[in-house]
Amino acid sequence: MGTLHAVVVTAVAVWVGYSAYAVLSHQPWVVDNLADYGVDRRWWRWLGVLKGLGAAGLLTGVWAPALGLAAAVGLTGYFVGAVITVLHARCYRHVAYPLLFLAPVVAAGVLLAAG
Repeated sequence: MGTLHAVVVTAVAVWVGYSAYAVLSHQPWVVDNLADYGVDRRWWRWLGVLKGLGAAGLLTGVWAPALGLAAAVGLTGYFVGAVITVLHARCYRHVAYPLLFLAPVVAAGVLLAAG
């Protein structure tokens, strides 16, 4: 993996890791929206944990690309689910938020797949 690929994948991992931190620390700008979308409070911790594990997997992907690719695939599914949740809640003006995570995760996955 080239230096540029490693920097991009690391940046995406930090971005997703920050999102995990925001959920796990109950930042109002995140959890208020989760409540608006109808996401049960019991799921919040697990959603944060999944994002954190995905971020760790992406970071590990710098040294083990197959693991990073698996994390990128899992995070892609996570953020597609987030887009669907936002649309289902009819919060159309918020759909950009999960897309701001989905696009870089897909890009990281493509870079990891390219080796």
